[in-house]
Amino acid sequence: MGLEASVASWILTPSDMAMADRDAAASGISSFGLMRAAGHAVAASALRHYPEASRFVCLCGFGNNGGDAMIAAEALADSGADVAVYLMSDSSRLTADAARAFAAVSMPCRPLDTYVPTKGDVVIDGLFGAGLSRPISPDIAGLMRTVTDLALPVIAIDLPSGVDGRSGEVLGESFSAARTVTFMTRKPGHLLLPGSALCGALDVVDIGIPSRVLRAHRTRVVENTPALWTDAVQALDPAAHKYRRGHLVVFSGAARTSGAARMSATAGLSAGAGLVTMIASSETLPTLAAHLTAVMLKPVDDDTMLTDLLDDTRLNAFVLGPGFGVSDRARRYVAALSDRSLVLDADGITAFRDDPQSLFDAFRGPVRLVLTPHDGEFARLFPDLAARKALSKIDRATMAAERSNAIIILKGSDTVIAAPDGRLAINTNAPPWLATAGSGDVLAGIVGAHLAQGMPAFEAATSAVWRHGAAGHEAGEGMTAEDLLRAIAPLPKRSLLR
Repeated sequence: MGLEASVASWILTPSDMAMADRDAAASGISSFGLMRAAGHAVAASALRHYPEASRFVCLCGFGNNGGDAMIAAEALADSGADVAVYLMSDSSRLTADAARAFAAVSMPCRPLDTYVPTKGDVVIDGLFGAGLSRPISPDIAGLMRTVTDLALPVIAIDLPSGVDGRSGEVLGESFSAARTVTFMTRKPGHLLLPGSALCGALDVVDIGIPSRVLRAHRTRVVENTPALWTDAVQALDPAAHKYRRGHLVVFSGAARTSGAARMSATAGLSAGAGLVTMIASSETLPTLAAHLTAVMLKPVDDDTMLTDLLDDTRLNAFVLGPGFGVSDRARRYVAALSDRSLVLDADGITAFRDDPQSLFDAFRGPVRLVLTPHDGEFARLFPDLAARKALSKIDRATMAAERSNAIIILKGSDTVIAAPDGRLAINTNAPPWLATAGSGDVLAGIVGAHLAQGMPAFEAATSAVWRHGAAGHEAGEGMTAEDLLRAIAPLPKRSLLR
């Protein structure tokens, strides 16, 4: 069944989804009817994608996922397929609708430990689903490894067993699914690594829970797509003065490390800033001049020269950190910029590792600071959050954004972008080859360009991360940061998305 577009884009945690299930039942919707719809959807996926299967093997836990798998087994058998059902535990442990499904299925159910994976099997994984919160037992882990070693196709119900639906982390071992069938909305584990890489092709199926019930449990976590930020994209007027397109300033470190900042500055121009100026010491300017043409250069040798420069209010966004060096100078410059829109990256982040609170205190009020840490840099500013292994990437980014009053871009193949007000976007369009030297410098420049053009900080960050991923795909596998710069395309406008 198809989902309305708005619901299909939502992301609910496993606990939120469980509450939605309970509310649906309380409103008069048959919970067993929902289970039957889920099981039939799984069976339909199995028959559609694996009509040549020698045998469908349904592995059933004692919760609702096990009930879904038993309903799927019945539907597959009714279609004429060869089906075997294996229970993870004694049937007395089955609960509620799962027990009802067991009673309704008229086929033998064998103990899970008697299953011998065989070539030709297609495995229906109904062991744990999205709500798993404890490590997989050694015997089930061994079964998972055998299924993987034999390259048997696995269709996971909700999430591959072993993947935490809240964090995407693998709890000891997991199936690697060829396909995953989930219901109503995606869970964070479908989008966060390593879970996202273990789901295979993902089908989100409508089983009949009304959107009004889901809406009551909807969080502010979404996938990062153009629909999230197109309203904030500035439609550039060809006749507009260059200052109306924003003036981005990028700080350079010493000449020998200036390549990173040059990358950010060039990315800022490519991403649409009307003007880009690089700030550097007088002795560094000749090196910059030898490599740059469209980027303007200004000498700043001391704090007084910086103060004089900042008298120009047309300078409306700044990038500091790439190749800048970890120094007291970085901290002083950031303090001077505390009333401006600032992207703080790389060395700029590390400069505050001994006193991150001074950074956070300087940027209270309207949100104008964007922090772009990878995991190591995140731990320098938020060591307590990084040390709490029970926190998901979503949890860490959300708590860091609230503490710092900044937009947090917590980088990785599954970059998350968090705002102090609780909004959070998970980015899914980045190819793995973006993990290359200079890629982060390019991202910082794109964020800076978006801020310079007047986009609010959260939208500037989310659109920049998406644009960065799109450029990575355009540049292709084996790209360099220079290739990435050339691949930055215009942001889609709302008129182009209709």
